[in-house]
Amino acid sequence: MTLKESLARYIDAGFPMIYINSFEEAKTDRIIKEVMGRHEVLEWNGAAGLVDFRTKKPLIKDRSLVAALDLLRKDKELDEKKLILKDISGYLEDSDKQVIALLKSMAIEISQELDANIIIVSSKVVIPRELEKFVTVLENDYPDQNEIKKLVQGFAEEQGETINDELIEAMSMAFKGLTEFEIIDLLNLALANEGRFTRGSLSLIFDQKQQMIKKSGILEMIPLKEKAEDIGGLENLKEWLKRKSRVFKSINKAAAFGVDMPKGVLIAGVPGCGKSLTAKVTAQLFEVPLLRLDMGKIMGKYVGESEENMRRSIALAETIAPCVLWIDELEKAFAGINGSGSEVTVRLFGQFLTWMQEKTSPTFVIATANDITKLPPELMRKGRFDEIFFVGLPNSNERQKIFEIHIKKRRPNDLNNIRIYELVNKTEGYSGADIEGVVRDAIENTFSDGEPALTTEYILSAINETHSLSEIMKESLDKLSEEYKNRKFKNASEG
Repeated sequence: MTLKESLARYIDAGFPMIYINSFEEAKTDRIIKEVMGRHEVLEWNGAAGLVDFRTKKPLIKDRSLVAALDLLRKDKELDEKKLILKDISGYLEDSDKQVIALLKSMAIEISQELDANIIIVSSKVVIPRELEKFVTVLENDYPDQNEIKKLVQGFAEEQGETINDELIEAMSMAFKGLTEFEIIDLLNLALANEGRFTRGSLSLIFDQKQQMIKKSGILEMIPLKEKAEDIGGLENLKEWLKRKSRVFKSINKAAAFGVDMPKGVLIAGVPGCGKSLTAKVTAQLFEVPLLRLDMGKIMGKYVGESEENMRRSIALAETIAPCVLWIDELEKAFAGINGSGSEVTVRLFGQFLTWMQEKTSPTFVIATANDITKLPPELMRKGRFDEIFFVGLPNSNERQKIFEIHIKKRRPNDLNNIRIYELVNKTEGYSGADIEGVVRDAIENTFSDGEPALTTEYILSAINETHSLSEIMKESLDKLSEEYKNRKFKNASEG
């Protein structure tokens, strides 16, 4: 159902307060005008105060929100009228008691005896608890691909430009997730830069999407430097990802062949053994951006804010798609769902599950977790992720590769003089992060002592000074390993 259809239904049904979540005020205004017909419509906005919605003519001298609400609350002044409220999310965020009390009083009066509606238009959903039961939230979604095509074609015709079908298709895909205002702005910029529309116009769109990520404050675009060769071991996982990358890089051909859109992978296991590194390498293999979702930043203090942050993050990731979306330490976000979890956490979990089950966008999710026992079982059912891998402590072959990677990265000329087999034998139970730390310490000690080259002895000394992860967390690691075997998760390593 479109926003126009939903809005008309809720107004006809007499819903007291409708909250339209929209980044496009002009588009929302057009829809409201179409729905309202001959109704008398008032508007309050922060710049002009209370005005006639259609003419924007001021109606009272006092521009404050309280003055407008107070006037309309008295003597049934709002009866047979519609009130549009803009720029009020700050009042709701700050829990302005007078504004919230006036809105609640008006909502009760509308519910009981007035023929009226209050429509809040904002790019941010903020609903104080006092108003929660009176509010219905509607979404003014971003333009879909067909709407974008019409917008691009219309703009080109106005400018006397022609764009071939292939470029229109590429631009309409690239523009997904941007508002009409942003699309028109970028079309103007592309024309000003090059004098015509070319494939180079697409880079402008990508730059704009990077700005969106920065401004969101929830998603982070991670720079890609790591390659598959930087992972010591995990051969089964790397091979699986390489196969997925072939599908992802030819997604349209794969879909035409009948291949399902890749959903993602859950990588669980021991801390410091390459899970985060794998997320970075995956984006490199897939040749797409890597976005990291910080679940801590999702949580908000207002009713509906956390859910709105999750919705916005997912929408933004799908806007940037094709991309890899990395959710680190997933268990911290959804622990306690089946017991002590809050209502908000339960709703967020449901939102995430539904999206994972139903998503059709080329957004490949990499979720990492240290302790799978804290995750709800629903997350591991078939259909959520394409596969679940267990990452354990590195075996001897993997430890050899990890030593070689870190020595070669820092002291390439010393590598041939190091007795790697001795180091491997001394580091059973060490994580990849432990080994990297050992190499770092050994190189620093070598430099501090004024020695010209890194030696096996310096590394052995650093090993003796380091407590391995298996020493520090032996009991919990044994339990986790047993748990992963019982659940029959795929081993990320060979053998």
